[in-house]
Amino acid sequence: MTHFVGVIDGAGKNWGVRFPDVDGCVGVGATPEEAIASATEALREVMSYKHGGGFKINKARTLTQILASGEVAPGETTVLIPLLLDSGRVVRANLTFDAGLLESIDAAAKNRGLTRSAFLASAAREKIEAGR
Repeated sequence: MTHFVGVIDGAGKNWGVRFPDVDGCVGVGATPEEAIASATEALREVMSYKHGGGFKINKARTLTQILASGEVAPGETTVLIPLLLDSGRVVRANLTFDAGLLESIDAAAKNRGLTRSAFLASAAREKIEAGR
């Protein structure tokens, strides 16, 4: 999985994350966590658009390269953001769950208007992007 370096800046009610390797791609939020979540989504959307449109996708530099370049100013910090791009190809998987957990998954999916598969895919993306 590819990770892009995000640079976090802000204080109080204004936080932002920018990507030195992806021009114009930013995330914003009231907290650093919200800004990171916003940046993660923005990165996926920008890269999906570029990939689908045949545009060149910049190779992600390492954290060491970004820090050595001087692109991180005093007061800023960095975070690694995973890039999860859908391939456009669906595959079937056979999974095993406890019956009670599966009932809870189905109920949560139904409450959100999602299929079981869509719910599980969304939950997996969130977990991977959060780095947990």
